[in-house]
Amino acid sequence: MDDMLLSCNVEEPTTGDKARGSSAGSAGFTLIEVVLALTIFALMSAILYGAYSLSHSAVEKSQVNSTRNQKQRSISDLLGSYMRSAFPYRESPQEQTIFFEGNAENLTFVSAYSQGMGGRGMAKIQITKDEGENGRASVKLAETAPVRINSESGGGGQTYSLVLQDNVKEFRLAYLDPQAEEESWEDHWDGKERRLLPRAVRFTYQDERGKEVRWVFPIMMTVLAP
Repeated sequence: MDDMLLSCNVEEPTTGDKARGSSAGSAGFTLIEVVLALTIFALMSAILYGAYSLSHSAVEKSQVNSTRNQKQRSISDLLGSYMRSAFPYRESPQEQTIFFEGNAENLTFVSAYSQGMGGRGMAKIQITKDEGENGRASVKLAETAPVRINSESGGGGQTYSLVLQDNVKEFRLAYLDPQAEEESWEDHWDGKERRLLPRAVRFTYQDERGKEVRWVFPIMMTVLAP
């Protein structure tokens, strides 16, 4: 009976062995932790991309607005130079009437300012509205020097033109009567009938964004007219 008994020596794990087993079991990440980390990373990436996209869009919009505003200022300065220097031009010393023809959409007059001649000299200025599609229009300016009133081609002078505004709506010109006791804007001005220049010219239109633009340019040489 004793022979049939087998003796076995079983060793109890030591404290060091338990520590190593516990450390081996806690190494690495669980699937839930990995999924949670990836989710947080994706959210942070989306937030950062959204912030970058917004800032990039804001910079582009700011640049577009800056370019548009700079163009508007340049056009306003050019028109202001022409209009302030509008001259009560007579075709001959014996002529009593003044050359200035304006209606609600077109204007032709003589200015003592010439862009083509470096700001000096007389020039005939034409501002015209060309109708386009979808109710939109282009506003153009043409300068001809020297001045030839009765010549369609400018009498051999030099002519250059440019587009002041494109893709505009409801373009209108108006003329301030210098003789009215109260402020009175007219949609037509004929220098041959009135025998004087208007006090100011007003430009009104809607730009491509639908924003209303209004410019008022005084005429400084009105006092020279009879």
